[in-house]
Amino acid sequence: MNLMLDDIPEDEFLYKGNTACAGCSAMLALRYILKAAGPNTIIVNPACCSTVCQGTYPRSAYGVPVLNIAFAAAAAAADGIASAARNKGKNIIVFAGDGGTVDIGIQALSGAIERNANILYVCYDNEAYSNTGMQKSGSTPYGAITTTTPTGRKDSKKDIDLIIMAHRPRYMASASSAYPKDLFNKVQKALSIEGTKFIHVQCPCPSGWRYATEKSVELGKLAVRCGMWFLYEYEDGKLTLNAPTKAALKRPAPLEDYVKPQGRFKGVDIERLQKEVNEGMGRIRDMANMDALEKAKEGSQ
Repeated sequence: MNLMLDDIPEDEFLYKGNTACAGCSAMLALRYILKAAGPNTIIVNPACCSTVCQGTYPRSAYGVPVLNIAFAAAAAAADGIASAARNKGKNIIVFAGDGGTVDIGIQALSGAIERNANILYVCYDNEAYSNTGMQKSGSTPYGAITTTTPTGRKDSKKDIDLIIMAHRPRYMASASSAYPKDLFNKVQKALSIEGTKFIHVQCPCPSGWRYATEKSVELGKLAVRCGMWFLYEYEDGKLTLNAPTKAALKRPAPLEDYVKPQGRFKGVDIERLQKEVNEGMGRIRDMANMDALEKAKEGSQ
């Protein structure tokens, strides 16, 4: 079901007083995740930005119970919570950054999917270890400047989505904090499915990406429009592209529009980055069988 923003519940479970940076789109994503999940929810946080964004002790800006857990253990802890009899019927959601997912927590996540733990694992991806000084993570894109890659990353990012697909989870999707309706819908769908679900959300980070705080949503949309990020669902071995990505694959926005506002891409080899983007768009087209679908549509007209 397609929802207008006016159709999304007014109830709030992310309150005023959170200690996020100005322009933090991870908190925007969490706001809509909690709207979709509702009050019958438990959040599991490994060490990450969202741990410190909860507010100043002893108060919390999160309107649902939260377990703050060791960096590497979020998926295992969530599996244990979901397995407890008293938690049957509750939404158990891991909300973890890319460092705690793509790198440090990947082994626990792999095990949870193998056991088909009844959890929703959300990776909010700001493409660096933002909470501890903006070090490179496995999700940092080629060319991006971090405190541990001061002249820009020289190799390619890790493709966590392909790694998760290899585990054959019950449901997985990618989303963006800049497309809240799409994120809301995917969370609701994921929570209606028994077993392990994974949603990968891009969340632009003004302090780490070095852009003006008011541009978080604009850059999130540009990432999709230029092919740096894809919106899709993967279920029963089938990958389905969402409308913004379909449009971007047909007529992508200039990569320069996305790169120029970000200080982290200062001096990047734009041709090399464009090559990576083109290769990524080719892979996603093949995975979605897009060329065959377009030919079949043309033949039916």
